[in-house]
Amino acid sequence: MRILLIEDDTVLGAAVRDQIAADGQSVDWVARLDAAGDAMRGASYDLILLDLMLPDGRGIDFLKALRARGDVTPVIILTALDQVSDRIAGLNTGADDYLVKPFDLAELSARIGSVARRYSGNPNPIITHGPLEIDLAARSIRCEGKPVQLTMREWALFEALLTRPGQLLSRAQLEEKLYAFDAEVESNAIEVHVSRLRKKLGRQVIETERGLGYRLGKP
Repeated sequence: MRILLIEDDTVLGAAVRDQIAADGQSVDWVARLDAAGDAMRGASYDLILLDLMLPDGRGIDFLKALRARGDVTPVIILTALDQVSDRIAGLNTGADDYLVKPFDLAELSARIGSVARRYSGNPNPIITHGPLEIDLAARSIRCEGKPVQLTMREWALFEALLTRPGQLLSRAQLEEKLYAFDAEVESNAIEVHVSRLRKKLGRQVIETERGLGYRLGKP
């Protein structure tokens, strides 16, 4: 795995670089955002370690621009900013993980491994699916540019299908997603919500395998 480290603290940067190298990974270390841009134009990275406060700008703006142009490279933020609001902003912008300084180098290695293992989709909070534009962070949907209002239960069901594209989910599996909203789930609850979602988002958005379950329709 090839990793881009963007960190201006020379002591920490050297320690992280050596840790990654000791783990058998390849790492390129830069101290500025402009250098990071140059590095990404010259190489393909499997993961980025990103500081938020850098000499030539804010790491959060770099991440936002990265996701806006469709780059799905996994990103772990490394920062001294430890407020909950800072963590929420980083994760909602498209980061895969957030580690507050000072941190244990072994923990960093574990988090890198965890992100690498689980990474299989698009971390961009904005997803397009046919005519739909879905904001996972805001839990909002636009269809052909027009906002679509979903109930919490409709969103929970749709999100379950959206995050498992191509996978068939049984009624029982989908009912588990709704259980937190209702103490008791009626026997036809899934069918009712699927019907409503189709009316709001289009009939093709959910496919039915009779007697087996449902899956996300093709875009």
